[in-house]
Amino acid sequence: MAENEIISYGNEVLRRKAEEVAEFDDEVRNLLSHMYEVMAENKGLGLAAPQIGISKRIFVYDIGEGPHALINPEIVGSKGEISSVEGCLSIPGLQGEVPRAQRVIVTGLNEEGKRVKIKADGLMARVFQHEIDHLNGTMFVDRADPDTLEIISQSDEEEED
Repeated sequence: MAENEIISYGNEVLRRKAEEVAEFDDEVRNLLSHMYEVMAENKGLGLAAPQIGISKRIFVYDIGEGPHALINPEIVGSKGEISSVEGCLSIPGLQGEVPRAQRVIVTGLNEEGKRVKIKADGLMARVFQHEIDHLNGTMFVDRADPDTLEIISQSDEEEED
């Protein structure tokens, strides 16, 4: 597998519950750096460790405010519901409408190993839920309205930009 290759749908690591991170150490810091690179190179909003073949409860995200990470994240509260189109780096070209909580409260460790509690809404809440699903072995297609799933071509994506 290439250094920055994303694991594709069908690989069993994407369907396993990822393991808790026991210790925040240099190995975790190096993994975060690598994940930031992979996410940026693939133009993703988020990336969970299982998507690069590592079954650890870690994800990175960047919704335009710079890259951040959550380690051992847990959703401890949610409110509202909204449906929106989602895609996934592990299922390139497929998108569909997915209902998600409009707001979430997530706890975990940040990229510095400090315990955090984040109140997120809108896009950030959606990214958090999508990535935490990955850590639990759930893919967006499991939650998507099947009638809305569609393959989009590269030219369709370029037209949207």
